[in-house]
Amino acid sequence: QVLLVESGGGLVQAGGSLRLSCAASGRAVTNVAMGWFRQAPGKEREFVSAISWRDGSTYYGDSVKGRFTISSENAKITVSLQMNSLKPEDTAVYYCAAVAYLAAGMDLRDRLDYDYWGKGTLVTVSS
Repeated sequence: QVLLVESGGGLVQAGGSLRLSCAASGRAVTNVAMGWFRQAPGKEREFVSAISWRDGSTYYGDSVKGRFTISSENAKITVSLQMNSLKPEDTAVYYCAAVAYLAAGMDLRDRLDYDYWGKGTLVTVSS
């Protein structure tokens, strides 16, 4: 079992920045990718960004491209999400997630391919 704990959420004005972090513990060495999703009130959980440990590839949702950056200082253990130029529509609970094993046809943009989830951290962007 992998335990994921997010931190760094909070209240920020539009145009500001926040940095989210996620720390994995437990069977962390078995995860092959980590990502961020978000869910706003009344909406479905949406893909934000992901990083593959196999080759370092990074992926971004269309709504955050050019503004958010995913990174890691310790592969498979920590992942961060630098969020710049924040907009009110970025307001949501942000969840860290991890994929346990590689599988054929896996899509890191698909929340159903993730095996472990954190409890989330709230990001509120005021206008």
